[in-house]
Amino acid sequence: MNQIIDLFLTFSKIGAFTFGGGYAMLSLLDHECVEKRQWLTSEELMDVTVIAESTPGPIAINCATYTGYKLAGMKGAVSATVGIVSPSFLLIFILSQFFENILTVGIISHAFKGIRIAVAILIIRAGTKMIKKMIKKSPDKKFQISITIFFFLLTFTLNMINIRISTIYFILCSGLIGFVLLRKNAPKNRNDTEG
Repeated sequence: MNQIIDLFLTFSKIGAFTFGGGYAMLSLLDHECVEKRQWLTSEELMDVTVIAESTPGPIAINCATYTGYKLAGMKGAVSATVGIVSPSFLLIFILSQFFENILTVGIISHAFKGIRIAVAILIIRAGTKMIKKMIKKSPDKKFQISITIFFFLLTFTLNMINIRISTIYFILCSGLIGFVLLRKNAPKNRNDTEG
């Protein structure tokens, strides 16, 4: 029962103190789930992020559900998911009652502008940490670095000239490139891995 409560409280804290959605939460998820509590490995967090990006639902909720299920089954999954959703739901519910008037208050308006900058920094921090861990543990470092630089430059260029392309296409393209270029290094059949 203590683990169920711990999951709820930990993910409530992540949900309460992260603005900007799933990508901004990655930094806190990494700190709480990988570094501090060691509920996940850095590889698992990366895998959950990739899967969450290509499946319905926000990254943070998918990560909370996976972590909770891994540690405490269905009860853990429900506890972690409710934990991460509750603070945002309550905050949005309260703000919706006053939202038209709240942004006219100078202090709050300026605070939101500052929060936007913090969100961008959290996203960049999470991205750089994941890239460092991915490259450090990869046997194909040159390939990983090349793919990362290529898609960063492509995304940056497309955004600068106002062309919007879904990230789903980048994920599919990266997977296809990885399959084509790295399949020659993979074992041909099960006997190769066993013998």
